[in-house]
Amino acid sequence: MKGYGDCGLKIQNTRRPVFPVTAKLFALKENYLNPPFEFLKWCTTMQEKTWKLIPVLVVVILALLPGAVIAADPAACPENLITVSGTGEVTTAPDIALVTLGVQTENADVKTAQEENAMIMDDLITSLLDAGIPRQDIQTVSYNIYPVYDDETRPFGGKIKYYQVTSLIQVTVRDVTRTGEIIDTAVKNGANQVNSVGFSLSPEKEKSLRAQVLTQAVANARSDADVTAAATGVTITGVKSVMVGSVYVPVAYDNRYSGAAEMKSASVPTPIEAGQIKVTAQVSISYLIE
Repeated sequence: MKGYGDCGLKIQNTRRPVFPVTAKLFALKENYLNPPFEFLKWCTTMQEKTWKLIPVLVVVILALLPGAVIAADPAACPENLITVSGTGEVTTAPDIALVTLGVQTENADVKTAQEENAMIMDDLITSLLDAGIPRQDIQTVSYNIYPVYDDETRPFGGKIKYYQVTSLIQVTVRDVTRTGEIIDTAVKNGANQVNSVGFSLSPEKEKSLRAQVLTQAVANARSDADVTAAATGVTITGVKSVMVGSVYVPVAYDNRYSGAAEMKSASVPTPIEAGQIKVTAQVSISYLIE
């Protein structure tokens, strides 16, 4: 039997000496408990530098905070305001009339109904042009082909009795005193539908009244602001903002003249009264107060 030495094995002691490590630990402990003078001087110098940097760091941190930025921005500071609305209104006579009229034809054959309608409408438009209405003031607003059934209780199941073709145009009459005359001319030349008669302002007249109604609206807003300020014991120092709404011009409709076919043989001109319409404007103003 061979020993370990005979097998060619070498056993080496890998453990390091304990004493050098222990000596180093004792040296570190001694330096921690009794630091050298140079180390103490270095710590003191670093402490002084740190205290000097603290104000700078505080300023930098505050500058990075969103709340600090908002507080420093004068535009974000709340202001004392009075916000009021004012309305201006002017009553005036309209200078244009809008007449919607047309032709309705009926026939069992849809093509025939269409052709008859087109023929009558062509004569009607020609008569309006001859009466002095410019072509650009005549506009088609509706064209409809509608089947009429023999059994109205079954509109989609019964037999078609005839077709009804309706064509409507809108005529702009720029002299409102001629509105009745234009209606009579249309009826005499084939119009059998008068759907509506409306009155409004031309762009030129609307523009001339815009400054007037806006001035009135601003004056009414300031009057309300003065009353409010006096009642609450504050003083108006200026204007923060102004919002101007659009000027509103209504169209006054009169549907009493529907069924114009019955006027065809009348010798008396159709009476049309334009009346008055109101032009309005609104503003919203925020006043600074103190």
